[in-house]
Amino acid sequence: MLLQSPWAPRLADIEANAAERLVLALADDIIEGRLAGGDRLPAHRDLAWKLGVGLGTVTKAYAVLERRGLTRSVKGRGTFVAIQEAHGERQIDLSSNAPPATLSARILAKTLTGIARRIDADHFNLYAPPGGHVEHRRILARWLETLGLSADPSHLVLTSGGRQALALAFQLACGPGGLLLTERITYPGAIALARRNGCRLQGLEIDTEGMMPEALAAALDATSSRGRVAVYLTPTLHNPTTVTMGVSRRQAIVDICRRAGVWIVEDGVYAASDPGVVPLAALAPDISFHVNGLSKSLGPGLQIGLLTLPPGLEDAAKEHLQDMPMAPSALSCAVVEDWLTTGVISSIQRDLRHEARRRSGLAVSLLAMRDLAWHPDAYNVWLPMERGAASRLVAEAMTNGIRLTAPDALMVDAHDQASGLRLCLGGPSFDDLTAALTVLSRLLKR
Repeated sequence: MLLQSPWAPRLADIEANAAERLVLALADDIIEGRLAGGDRLPAHRDLAWKLGVGLGTVTKAYAVLERRGLTRSVKGRGTFVAIQEAHGERQIDLSSNAPPATLSARILAKTLTGIARRIDADHFNLYAPPGGHVEHRRILARWLETLGLSADPSHLVLTSGGRQALALAFQLACGPGGLLLTERITYPGAIALARRNGCRLQGLEIDTEGMMPEALAAALDATSSRGRVAVYLTPTLHNPTTVTMGVSRRQAIVDICRRAGVWIVEDGVYAASDPGVVPLAALAPDISFHVNGLSKSLGPGLQIGLLTLPPGLEDAAKEHLQDMPMAPSALSCAVVEDWLTTGVISSIQRDLRHEARRRSGLAVSLLAMRDLAWHPDAYNVWLPMERGAASRLVAEAMTNGIRLTAPDALMVDAHDQASGLRLCLGGPSFDDLTAALTVLSRLLKR
């Protein structure tokens, strides 16, 4: 008797044909470990019936998965997950783009001791107003000024993380059914949030400075007047390609959006790592939402998100926040206030920049790939690669105890084959990173 498959049938929530949606759903669950090596996939006819698709759709999807090295078919028995977990070994995670660990217990203990003497108990006894306490908004507005962005605290919303700030920006700028134009390769969390909010996504061509103005202008010219349209982009240390827009490119993007009358959602979470270029929201505060967060700038445990609003949208933001409060922890805000006052933030960012450069230098040295895209202040490197080849390498890395980001998660268009590998350098210890990059170098050469 054949074993039952542990997989719960589903199709990925993307705009694509059924076969591509099935491939993405299964590939994600295999690479993310929800299906283990050796697990049996559902029989072709059974899966087709459960999903309400044709038998040919399942056959085509299974063939794509096998070509990518994610599954193997055994005659008379079925199709099985080909990835095997590294037996008895700890997995090294290069899939999460976190900053390196630089905070010491001594700094934290000193900070918390100082906070205890002057913290406002009302911030713990009362619910925070929508958008956060005004004192906390003033504090975070001061931090944004260090990045070249002057923000009125009344136009600043605080959330419990950068993703919440980004989700709110998408709701306000685009909304369900609206069109979101973005780089064709971009931050996986943004793709997932946009789709969850019901936004339609369209990927635009990129070059060594990010989104190309001519591609944006052409897309806006071709857009019908129905529904809302917004542009989402990461102009500083773009995730995953690491590129940064120059000032003239930023001005060109702003000018195109202003002429078309569309909102800009600027993802500035890496701006603190490369603060020398003016934010888009400083060039066009009247049409720009600026999203930021301290987990990338200081440490993952500091969950504070920031969203600057164009004038006139304060009430709309409050209406959304009434239904889903997002204010950050009062203790986290007190920590930021202390660090701004004492200069600890500058010290942490200096240490992060040093460690990022050490790790990116290691990656460049060990991988020795001519096509490798990197920036000394970024937390990841990017290796352009055909989508199928990247998927196969992700699967092979998993068998060697290394977790990488599935290339499909980074792609806006399910049909786009020009993809690559994002290697996140900040999370593991330096020794683990060295070991993982050494293995990947061997796999790439092979």
